[in-house]
Amino acid sequence: MSWHDDIRHQLVNNLSHEQDNPVQQLNNALRLLSKHRSILVQNTLTQRQGLTVHHGPFAGLEFIERSSEGCHVAKLLGCYEQPLHEYLYQVITTDYDAIVNIGCAEGYYAVGLARKMPKTQVYAYDLNTAALDACRKLAQKNGVADQVTVKQKFDPVTFKKFMNMKTLIICDIEGAEEQLLDPVISPELIQMDILVEAHDDLTTDISKTLKNRFSDTHNIKLIKDNGQRNLKDMPNWFFNLAHLDQLLAVWEWRSGPTPWLIMSPMVR
Repeated sequence: MSWHDDIRHQLVNNLSHEQDNPVQQLNNALRLLSKHRSILVQNTLTQRQGLTVHHGPFAGLEFIERSSEGCHVAKLLGCYEQPLHEYLYQVITTDYDAIVNIGCAEGYYAVGLARKMPKTQVYAYDLNTAALDACRKLAQKNGVADQVTVKQKFDPVTFKKFMNMKTLIICDIEGAEEQLLDPVISPELIQMDILVEAHDDLTTDISKTLKNRFSDTHNIKLIKDNGQRNLKDMPNWFFNLAHLDQLLAVWEWRSGPTPWLIMSPMVR
């Protein structure tokens, strides 16, 4: 069975369950077809410009053929999580001793930052062993394998390893940030910069919970994503795509709100 046949089978199977909510059925079908079309756009992109990230903070990163999870096209175009770009440019010019990327996936952030920050050690963690393999491959491909340490397990005790370093924590762990990021359990966090994606789409008010926990020790900025992207830096071929394909190219496959919290210590 071809990939297209598999998508068609999933679609027909989804729409054949008469007992299911028809609106939800159609929503699921739309999401499935949107992902399918997004991957076709991805194939067009790689044919036009290869696997080099086009612009943004990680411009020039030699990426891999597919992301370990989520969207891929937006990363190659360089507009992935664009509301964070201003902050990421600041990170790149900061003399961190360590960046700890918890939930690194294939290493877009871990390796992207390592390339731009040759004096900083990057520690990449993920529970998905396939993602860790992809992260290692990406680090090797970009010549920063010695700079990026890839590991699987991270728990609150691990923060102690970085307590005497100027450290940035980047956390994207699908809702588990609510359990992991707690300055009562891990007081080392009080002295660390933190960028965390709060998965309010999975558990209501994670962002509010984290903001309350760190409000006494950190200056906190909440960044929401309205889904809109500035397209002025896109390659010329992008604007020859149909308007729907342009939308799908920058779509990040999110199912709900995932605001970011940027937290910096009040006192270092």
